Amino acid sequence: MYIGKGRQRQTTIMAFLAPTVLGFLVFSFIPILRSLYLSFTSWDILQPAEWVGLENYRILLGSEEFWRVMRNTAEYIVLYVPLMLIMSLGLASLLNREFRGVGAYKVLFFLPVLTSWVAGSLIWRWILNHKYGLVNILLGYIGIEGPPWLDHRLWAMPGIVLASVWKDVGFFALIFLGALKGINLEYYEAAEIDGASRWAKFRYITLPLVSPTTFFVTITSIINSFQVFAQVQIMTNGGPAGATQVIMERIYKYAFQFFKMGYASALSWVLFAIILVITLVQWHLQKRWVFYDG
Repeated sequence: MYIGKGRQRQTTIMAFLAPTVLGFLVFSFIPILRSLYLSFTSWDILQPAEWVGLENYRILLGSEEFWRVMRNTAEYIVLYVPLMLIMSLGLASLLNREFRGVGAYKVLFFLPVLTSWVAGSLIWRWILNHKYGLVNILLGYIGIEGPPWLDHRLWAMPGIVLASVWKDVGFFALIFLGALKGINLEYYEAAEIDGASRWAKFRYITLPLVSPTTFFVTITSIINSFQVFAQVQIMTNGGPAGATQVIMERIYKYAFQFFKMGYASALSWVLFAIILVITLVQWHLQKRWVFYDG
């Protein structure tokens, strides 16, 4: 397509970019700035916003609820991220082999990614039901009495983690599979000549060469963990006794149930700051364990 030269070229480029830029400004950038302003106000939607300065942040950081929510979120991250990394890399290693029906298995494992969180959460709420749920029925067959997953403070968060891993593992496994496909097979052939075991090849060849992908998956998983919401809202609604209250769940409740928009905006910006700091720290630490030379 010919778009001309000089001013005509610039005008054509601006015309193509204008819808995207305008959409970003109207639906993203301006609302972001608006939320920053609201975080310094007290606003219940019905009355005009009242400027309160740093009061929302002072109340937020001084509340016991915030630190409990942070502990719950940290628990989710500690359980979710390592399990996600292990299962997605293991699944990708399995699908990287050539066997009959491997294409069908790839589709099968990716199906949960395409499922809406509403449907998936409802299914898992039934699966983890302590009376007639599938998990406890299967545990009963081997003589284990299943716990009341979503009704007990100790087991509610692991139950949500199980649902989250089920939903996301296919997506991250596909990313790892792409990284595994990109590894030069000559490395493995040379290792076999030297008598390396299967574990040695995985430890000294596979893991270093997929470390950039591992870094990406780790950052993405942690960011997703801080934004976990749908499964919590549907499966436990933050219970029992606040055991699964997380940051996004609190933002939603304060904004759209309690109508404390200023406080919810402040909580959103605290969440942004936490994610930013953790991402920057991870970006700095990647120099110690991420290898980009293939």
